[in-house]
Amino acid sequence: MSDRTAKTPQGPEQSTQRVITVVFLALLIDLLGFTLILPLLPSILDHYSKSNDGLYQTLQRSVDWFAGTVGVPQERKYNSVLFGGLIGSLFSLLQFICSPLTGAASDYAGRRRVMMITSVGLIVSYALWAISRNFGVFLISRIIGGLSKGNVSLCTAIIADLPSPKNRSKGMAMIGVAFSLGFTIGPMVGAYFAMNATSGELFYVRPAILALILAVLDLVFIFLLLPESLPKENRAPSIMVGFQGASDLLSPVSLLHFSAVTRRKDRPPENLQNLRVLGLVYFSYLFLFSGLEYTISFLTHQRFQFSSMQQGKMFFFIGITMAVIQGGYARRIKPGTEVKAVKRAIILLIPAFLLIGWANGLTMLGFGLLLYSFAAAIVVPCLSSLVSTYGSASQKGTVMGILRSLGALARAVGPILSATLYWLIGAEACFTICAISFLIPLLYLRRVKVNGKVE
Repeated sequence: MSDRTAKTPQGPEQSTQRVITVVFLALLIDLLGFTLILPLLPSILDHYSKSNDGLYQTLQRSVDWFAGTVGVPQERKYNSVLFGGLIGSLFSLLQFICSPLTGAASDYAGRRRVMMITSVGLIVSYALWAISRNFGVFLISRIIGGLSKGNVSLCTAIIADLPSPKNRSKGMAMIGVAFSLGFTIGPMVGAYFAMNATSGELFYVRPAILALILAVLDLVFIFLLLPESLPKENRAPSIMVGFQGASDLLSPVSLLHFSAVTRRKDRPPENLQNLRVLGLVYFSYLFLFSGLEYTISFLTHQRFQFSSMQQGKMFFFIGITMAVIQGGYARRIKPGTEVKAVKRAIILLIPAFLLIGWANGLTMLGFGLLLYSFAAAIVVPCLSSLVSTYGSASQKGTVMGILRSLGALARAVGPILSATLYWLIGAEACFTICAISFLIPLLYLRRVKVNGKVE
C-alpha cells in the first residue's frame, strides 16, 4: 500500500486547506456512521431483555445491583440509561487502551495507512452488528468498534502535522464542527431508518447496514483523497520507538506525564510542564463534563418528564448551537489566545450547570443549555490545538493519541461516578458540587505559560 504524501502543484496554503477539508469530511462520514446507534441503544437493550438472552440477563443482574445500591428508582427508563451508560463506558475504556497505541503506530507507519486499518476494523464491527441476533455478537461488535475507533486521534494528529499554528487552530475547530454535526444528524438518521423497518424486520438492521455503507465509503474516501501528512523522513525510526513499552501508553499516571513521549530518543517536547498541565486540564474537564452531560438525561426525565423524542430535540439544539459556534467563533480564535478562551469557557460552565441542576422551568433549563453549548464548543478544540504544538514531527501521533486516551478514560469513569452522586445526594447537590469543581481545571490553567508568561 503506497503512501500518498501531499505533493501537489498547489501552493502551501491551498494544500493545507485541502487537508483540512478532507479530514473534516472523512471524520464527518465516520461520525455519522458511529452515531446512528445512539438513539437505538435503549430499544436494543429492551429487545434483548425480552429475548431471554443468557449473557444479557447476567449483565442485567449486575446493573440491578448497582441501581439498588445507589437508589435508582425501579423504572425502565432509568434502567436503560444506566445499562447504555455502562456499555458506553466499556467503549470509552477500549478507546483509552487503543488511542495512544494507534497514534504511536501512525508515527512509524504514517497517518493514512493506520487510518485505513482502523476503518477496516469499523467495517467488521458494523457488519457484525447488522447480522447480530444475540447479545453476545452485538457486544463483540461494540468491542471491535471500540478497539478500532482511532480515526479521531489520527485526524487530530494530521492537523497537528500542519506547520502553521493558525491552520492548526482552524483544523481543530473544524474537527469540533464534524463532531457537532455528526452527533446532531447521525442519531436522527438512525432513528428514522429504525422507525421505517418493514414488518418482520429487526428495527436495527437498516441503521446497521447504513453504518456499514458509510464505513466502506469512508475507507474509499480516505484511500482516494487523503494525502499522507507525515513524510517518511519525519517518522519514528521503528515501531518500538513509538510504543516505548505498554506501561507508558496504558498507565493513567504515565499518560498524564506523557512518559511515552519524554522517553523517546528523538527531541523531547519543549516546556514539558505545560504539556502535562494541559493533559491534566483536559482529563479533569472531560471527567466533570461527561458526568454531568450523562446525568442530564436523568434530570430532564425525572423533573420535566421528557420523552425520548424531547430529549432528542434537546440534544439536537445543543449540537446545532455547538456547530455554529465552532464553525464561526472557535475557528477564528487567534493562536496564543487559546488559554484565555478556555478559561472564559470553563467559567461559563459553572453557571451553566448550576442553572441546569436547579432549573424549575424550561426557560431556566434552556438558558443553562445555551451557556453549556457555547462553552463546550470552545474547550476541546482549543486544548487540542494547544497540545498539537508540542513534540517533534515523529511524536505528534503519540502526543495526540495520549490526549485522546485521557479523554476516553475521563468519559469512561465520569458518567458512572456522576450517576452515583446524582442518585445518592440528589440532582441539585450533584450539579452544584460538580459545577464548583470546574474551578480545578481553571486553577491548573494558571500554570500554563504562553511565550514564557503565565496566562
